[in-house]
Amino acid sequence: MIRKLAALAIALLAGAGAGPALAQGLELDEIRAGTFFHSAYGGFLPTGDNWELTRFEDIKFSALFASPDIAAFEWIGSPRPEIGATINLQGRENLVHANLNWQIPVFETPLYLELGFGAALTDGALDGATRPERNFGCSLNFYDAAGIGANVSENVTVTLRYEHISNLELCSPNDGLSNLGLMVGVKF
Repeated sequence: MIRKLAALAIALLAGAGAGPALAQGLELDEIRAGTFFHSAYGGFLPTGDNWELTRFEDIKFSALFASPDIAAFEWIGSPRPEIGATINLQGRENLVHANLNWQIPVFETPLYLELGFGAALTDGALDGATRPERNFGCSLNFYDAAGIGANVSENVTVTLRYEHISNLELCSPNDGLSNLGLMVGVKF
């Protein structure tokens, strides 16, 4: 199943606008791994008191690539292409994603903010699932992420990350999924 999810992530990256970048070869920039709370928030933007931090059951892996030297990437702020997977250890929904990741330094500090937008595939139920499982409506969803992190050293990062997948009401139902966790990265 992991191989199938990885193949889907590569296909998503190619379809998410990184096709020319793949053709010229991507340079691996950073690998991240971490643990996440599954279905940590019951909505899209984490602005209310709808948190449920009881399912500490996901592991997450991501590969971030150097921003390709392509005019279109420079025009949109030189984001890094990213592929990743969030695997639930309790048999709930898994996902693979391909997205563009913007990292914004916070002044002259080791801190940074990051935003990611792209696509995700899930193996979760399309409908008929009972809580705490989600009903996605379709397997292909939009993916967005936000985080705050720190460059701990020249080669190590730590990032608190929130990720969300949803079909934006293109399919019904649209329960979506929001996870929260901490990732450690190694830069090359």
